Amino acid sequence: MLVTDRTLCPDLVTAVDAALSGGVDVLQLREKDLPDSDLLRLARQLRQVSAGRALFLVNGSLDVALAVGADGVHLPQAAPLIERPRPDFLLGRSVHSRDEALAAAAERLDYLVAGPVYATRSHPGAAPAGLRLIEAIVPAVSLPVLAIGGVTAANVGEVVAAGASGGAVISAVLASPDPAAAARELRRALDAAWARVEARP
Repeated sequence: MLVTDRTLCPDLVTAVDAALSGGVDVLQLREKDLPDSDLLRLARQLRQVSAGRALFLVNGSLDVALAVGADGVHLPQAAPLIERPRPDFLLGRSVHSRDEALAAAAERLDYLVAGPVYATRSHPGAAPAGLRLIEAIVPAVSLPVLAIGGVTAANVGEVVAAGASGGAVISAVLASPDPAAAARELRRALDAAWARVEARP
């Protein structure tokens, strides 16, 4: 999953387009400081870029997600649960502990994003929880868990080995001068990590 942060690149839409070419298959629009009108405008652009290439999720706003035909909504940890507007509409939530993950799993969501696992520039004051967070959450829930927070091509194998289904990244791709190449590197590392897990006796 690629999570957006338009402050990391000169042109977010162009960077996302390149990242999708590099293998990103889930895109989450997360620009919490944007007014609704600007968020809607950006969502329309990203929905157009991602259509037929990746699942498109909007962080927090069901209204924006429905307006652009998004595939789902990602909920911050403290956000109230929303009613699923259609059976195939995806709902996920950010969690930061095993207890939060258990509460979220009871909401019948489709996936969880857990972190921060490593130190991350997007939450500079947050202490990284380390792989123990993934190791605590994954056995406790029956949902796919994505690791977030400092995930890179160099360490995504660690989070998959710890039980995560994959990673959610921001700066590893968007802060790169070549988002397509960065996404390809992450994709290769992730595919290799999955192969190692599947090869376990």
